[in-house]
Amino acid sequence: MGNLIDYRSPGPFTDLRTVDPAALPGPATDPVGLCQPVARLVIQPHDAEAAGIAPERLAENQIRPAAALVERLMAARTAPLSQGREPGQRVVGTCRHFAVLACALLRNAGFAARVRCGFATYFQPGQALDHWVIEYRAHESERWIRLDPETLGGTVLLNADDLKPADFLTGAEAWAAYRRGEVDGAVFGVHGTENFGPAEIRGNAVKDLAALNKVESLPWDEWGRMTEAYAGRTGDDYDALLDELAAVCAGDDTDAVAALYRNPVFEVPAELLR
Repeated sequence: MGNLIDYRSPGPFTDLRTVDPAALPGPATDPVGLCQPVARLVIQPHDAEAAGIAPERLAENQIRPAAALVERLMAARTAPLSQGREPGQRVVGTCRHFAVLACALLRNAGFAARVRCGFATYFQPGQALDHWVIEYRAHESERWIRLDPETLGGTVLLNADDLKPADFLTGAEAWAAYRRGEVDGAVFGVHGTENFGPAEIRGNAVKDLAALNKVESLPWDEWGRMTEAYAGRTGDDYDALLDELAAVCAGDDTDAVAALYRNPVFEVPAELLR
């Protein structure tokens, strides 16, 4: 494996060095325990509405950097992030925000961690739904352990601290499986929308490559040829490029992951890095 990408150090959205140290958990040896409170730090928009959170706060789901998420949390309640919040004191976000915050905390504590964009199979039977999780390496571990910080400690999935391969497919894994004819592309999509099909897999594959390069976009960000792909206006040449993407991501060679990301079709533009 190459070593060009250091997953122990922060990326543009996971840097907590500007955060008041009093807000952060103390030294941690248990990565799962470090992620445990995150499920009670972020709240999904539909849950925020049900909890009576002011409508203007729903725009918090547009926040990209974890440091800004922490600032919002501390403004609502001055307490370390090791302590979960009541619904009204949480920051409004999506599964991406749960993942980015957990990843930031792990990296800040010295663990190798990265966000993965893909599809979870444990929310709705027969569907693979757009979702973001994390992977980390414990200091003694030789493998990436996949963890869902949003459902950790809940009842949705008992093994949220160590997802099985069938529980979650990254965008790259889903694309490779689709191209091999192993999955039905029509069941992959975004819950509560009509956005289902191979185009959703194409989009998440590109977002997954960016996340492997420590750039965790918002779920609805589009760049490169993604808008064309979502509209079904790309062809065999783009699909072949995604085949290469899937192979590179599966190889987990960080030199190759970084080199492919430098392709202008895949690299996140500067205006989406704020």
